[in-house]
Amino acid sequence: MPAPDPATLYPIPDLHTLCFLNRLIDHPQIAIGDFTYYHDFENVSRFEQNVKYLFEHSGDQLIIGKFCMIASDVTFIMNGANHLTEAISAYPFSIFGGDWIDAMKGKEYPIKGDLTIGNDVWIGYGATIMAGVHIGDGAIIGTRAVVTRDVPPYTIVGGNPATVIRTRFSEEIIQKLLRIKWWDWPLEKITSHVHLLTDNRIDQFLSIA
Repeated sequence: MPAPDPATLYPIPDLHTLCFLNRLIDHPQIAIGDFTYYHDFENVSRFEQNVKYLFEHSGDQLIIGKFCMIASDVTFIMNGANHLTEAISAYPFSIFGGDWIDAMKGKEYPIKGDLTIGNDVWIGYGATIMAGVHIGDGAIIGTRAVVTRDVPPYTIVGGNPATVIRTRFSEEIIQKLLRIKWWDWPLEKITSHVHLLTDNRIDQFLSIA
């Protein structure tokens, strides 16, 4: 049986609660790599509803790499949710117009940059990722974690706010994996080595990579 076709919306026949996301999402501010999947207990179309406060005027993007695993009810909070945290009041007076229309004249709401997810990242059920966060390749985000800061590659985090539980490998191995970038291999090469990608024989994998 051949490898799944990345152009397929539902890669597992008759299972429509799991999809390859870039076959589903067509939004100019959302970019998703091949083979990244989303599972939803109700309907995969809810994914875009869980990308909150993604407004055109904010100009930010949600960028997700290849081979990521995103569980149901994961929420991404984008820059449109930001308020003035350094001002006397965080209240958004100007959005109500009238005599308050100029309340933000000469000021800007904080923009923390794009929300970026690397490759081969597993995001557990109900996790929340905040605006501007960068999650490195190979990271794991625990169930219901609230991620407010960058997560280094191959690091497991959990909790609210999310803190480091442990790294998955030694720093030396992490750097080697980051140089290898297996997710950028041709599909045929990935397929021929899936038995090692799903194993813990790291030395053997590095020797063939």
